[in-house]
Amino acid sequence: MALETIPSWCRHATALSPPQTLWPMATHGSLLARFDHAEYRLCRSLNRGVEHTWIRVFFMIASRLGDGVIWYALMLVLPFIYGGRGLQVALVMLATSAVNLAAYKFLKRTFVRERPFIRHAGISLAGAPLDRYSFPSGHTLHAVAFTWIAVSAFPALAVFLVPLALAIAASRVVLGLHYPTDVLVGALLGVVSGAVGAAII
Repeated sequence: MALETIPSWCRHATALSPPQTLWPMATHGSLLARFDHAEYRLCRSLNRGVEHTWIRVFFMIASRLGDGVIWYALMLVLPFIYGGRGLQVALVMLATSAVNLAAYKFLKRTFVRERPFIRHAGISLAGAPLDRYSFPSGHTLHAVAFTWIAVSAFPALAVFLVPLALAIAASRVVLGLHYPTDVLVGALLGVVSGAVGAAII
């Protein structure tokens, strides 16, 4: 089949940057490799959803929002809605973002877990990855942390932010970008950093 006939959402990325690691952990006999194998069936089941246009589009939008645009927009809007209290929360969110970014990049370089669509031919890529490695999910980490901080300060935002965070987290598996354990660990880290941020405000 010619490349031109393959939908762009299901092409596997083959030109990712070469690995830069602190120490390799994703070898065949490693713990993460065993998790990869154990999680494949669930990943494949969820990833089949991208065969349906409406599911694929929904989760592509959710994932795209989780790239950062929705959270930075929220930080900009909070001071206008909630005044000084909103500004304080926005600054804590911004600081949390910087810490989380450094943390998850360090973990990705440490564990060097390849993304599902790279490791398994049966997983279709339906969204562009921001970097090479999978563990943990940075999108989920930020979504949970920001939601925790914002909702702790302004509970009324939960009706919007909680479903959004859940959709972002689910999108990372459905689109073939992460394993469930990537999302789970990202969420746990998000809870920790979010709780710290909420305690500060």
